[in-house]
Amino acid sequence: MITELFLRGRLRHDLSGRERKALEATITRTLTLGPRQTLVKRGDRLEHSYYIVEGSMLRHLDDKRGERQLLGVNIPGDFVDLHGYAMKRLDHSVGTLERTVLAEFAHSSIKRLVDEFPHLGRAMWFSTLLDAAQHREWIFRLGRLNAEGRIAHLIAELIERLRLVSLYDGRYLSLPLLQRDYAEACGITAVHANRSFRNLKGRGILLPHGDGKLEILNELTLRKLGEFDGSYLYGEGELALDGLSDKERY
Repeated sequence: MITELFLRGRLRHDLSGRERKALEATITRTLTLGPRQTLVKRGDRLEHSYYIVEGSMLRHLDDKRGERQLLGVNIPGDFVDLHGYAMKRLDHSVGTLERTVLAEFAHSSIKRLVDEFPHLGRAMWFSTLLDAAQHREWIFRLGRLNAEGRIAHLIAELIERLRLVSLYDGRYLSLPLLQRDYAEACGITAVHANRSFRNLKGRGILLPHGDGKLEILNELTLRKLGEFDGSYLYGEGELALDGLSDKERY
């Protein structure tokens, strides 16, 4: 099943078999993009939304000099631009980090899906609000943590999100993010990012390998340094949900 990772670790269990089949049947086609290719440019008119089957993608805005600020990282199981269904445009650009396989959903088909399966529509809405929760946490990271803490928080988040969809082996973070990507996500210079990674390595927290691969040596210390509490990902902790249906009150 192409969409088997959708909401895994969160509310996948709350979807019925009919809803899962209907979501799968709504796919228009699949397509593959190479590394560092643009999928959607800021302001493009959108008639489709895309779900990540394999690979990873980056959200970003560019300043007047063409320098990027990374706004988010998307992994398998994510809809990368589902909010474009309602807005018809994005206020940022989206592109691949690595070779990425996408499932395409026509907005006209999403409308029929949501009309016929309102509970599934609510789950899809929930998935877009997860993006918003992550954006709020990124604001916290940029405003309250130092450079090492920002990098540690981002790595801890990616580990937790990959763990939710059973794509983290407990040792290696295989997303090919380069140090310049971490710099652009954390609001620091590439030189500062390089120095921070040296410090994290020196403290025995992680070990960088080639092509952006990281070996995580001490996840507990990493999480403490980044003040990371994964509750905002709605998988475990005080914000975890057992279902999307409303509780009737009498």
